[in-house]
Amino acid sequence: MPIKIPNLLPATQTLLEENIFVMTETRAITQDIRPLHILMLNLMPKKIETETQIARLLGNSPLQVDMTLLQTATHKATHTSADHMLAFYKTFDEVKHLRFDGMIITGAPVEKLEFEEVEYWDELCEIMEWSKSHVTSTFHICWGAQAGLYYHYGIKKYPLEKKMFGVFPHVADYKKSILMRGMDDVFYVPHSRHTTVKREEIEKVPELRILASSEEAGVYIVGTERGRQIFVTGHSEYDPLTLKNEYERDKNAGLPIEIPVNYFPDDDDTKEPVVRWRSGANLLYSNWLNYFVYQTTPYDINEIQ
Repeated sequence: MPIKIPNLLPATQTLLEENIFVMTETRAITQDIRPLHILMLNLMPKKIETETQIARLLGNSPLQVDMTLLQTATHKATHTSADHMLAFYKTFDEVKHLRFDGMIITGAPVEKLEFEEVEYWDELCEIMEWSKSHVTSTFHICWGAQAGLYYHYGIKKYPLEKKMFGVFPHVADYKKSILMRGMDDVFYVPHSRHTTVKREEIEKVPELRILASSEEAGVYIVGTERGRQIFVTGHSEYDPLTLKNEYERDKNAGLPIEIPVNYFPDDDDTKEPVVRWRSGANLLYSNWLNYFVYQTTPYDINEIQ
């Protein structure tokens, strides 16, 4: 089944060209089926790029997904047109009376700031608290994962000596987790961050379990027992050229940046990158949607508690 997105969302045409099963609002209303209602709080600066990346993965599932886009009211997008935000995004005040089967909180380019210094921190805390009673399962990405671990469990983030940048091998720490079902013994995930969380601090919290990690990149996935909260420190949703674009942006700006690990063949940035993470990304999102959202959420969405 497809992901249902607004008729005119820019991601629609991109996904159709990639042969992703997309259903517009017009067609979806003719189907007698209850879709999964997924709320995505998009904190990334390039909104359209992130919308497309997440929609691509949510659409590669046998489930019909109705995606609602959420923005912060306390911070206005500067890299995306006001018309686009007005047409496709809602604020928290517009959705807080609703319930959702699942929620995604993206990363954000604010990781060098203390959490409390982030302009929209108080609003994000309100949304994360609300998610505990209005969402069946919340999927946090990169800085969003660090923010969630800090708000819900007091887990701090720590600066790295240099940027964690590249595509790193990972393994399942808890092989019985159904979130990891179908994953290879070693699977690859992109990372792009300046901070990290510590394994020993997470292991002290009884409610949390480390599901997957990397010898080089550290803790990757953390989950609660029933998957009400999933924290993912990497960027499995990234496009093939996302790391390349970040690398060239920083390089051209004269910033200290190394070639992404395990990305360009022979570390030659004139060659096309090798995509090693696509299958793992699709499995991760499909497993989350199926086992922690679809199989868990009540048929009557108003019964979510």
